[in-house]
Amino acid sequence: MQRIRTCSQLEEAVERTGILPFFKNRVAGWSLAEAIDPAVWFTSEEGPWEWKGQLAAGRRCVYGKFIGGKAAFVSPDCFGELMNLRRGGLSFEERLEEGLIPFNDKRLMDYLLAHPNVLSRHAKRECGLVKGFDAALTRLQMGTDVILCDFRYSFDKTGKPYGWGNAALDLPERWFGAGFFALPQERSPEASEDCLTRRILGALPGLDETALRRALRA
Repeated sequence: MQRIRTCSQLEEAVERTGILPFFKNRVAGWSLAEAIDPAVWFTSEEGPWEWKGQLAAGRRCVYGKFIGGKAAFVSPDCFGELMNLRRGGLSFEERLEEGLIPFNDKRLMDYLLAHPNVLSRHAKRECGLVKGFDAALTRLQMGTDVILCDFRYSFDKTGKPYGWGNAALDLPERWFGAGFFALPQERSPEASEDCLTRRILGALPGLDETALRRALRA
């Protein structure tokens, strides 16, 4: 992969690969961390830590903990395939009826349904989960039910932002619009896995396909 030095190059890499994890993972060669120019990885200047919020807030990618419980960028045109694969073709309500949704996840989802584009620190304080908030939020992202749609910063007395930024949470269908990720009704989860695998291997043909498919299903 070409060395990534700018936000626009990151956006192009996400569009090309379809899914690009932020950090190294069990699929060697498939991450921003392995493709970024070290000069912009940790610096006082703007870099990938800021770019993620710009791309997510601008709806130029879908961002969240989608691969191995860790952050990844997904191109909007591929996210419907990931949704179909992870959800098994079922709605949240259908998965709930089949006992596939833990109680904490349902409680957090109920809160998020009533509070669009809410900061995670507010959700953690207000949703009623004394324990298990972070685990439930990760599971909802891995299930493609929740995305991180922005990062908002605190400011010092001079007006300069500081810290890592607090994530804003929303539902992908609400953030991008109802029907945005719709697929043909006959598309099976297996077909979506094949589609994503072809897209990623087309951009990065040297990846381990078996490991890649395992990471996509997780």
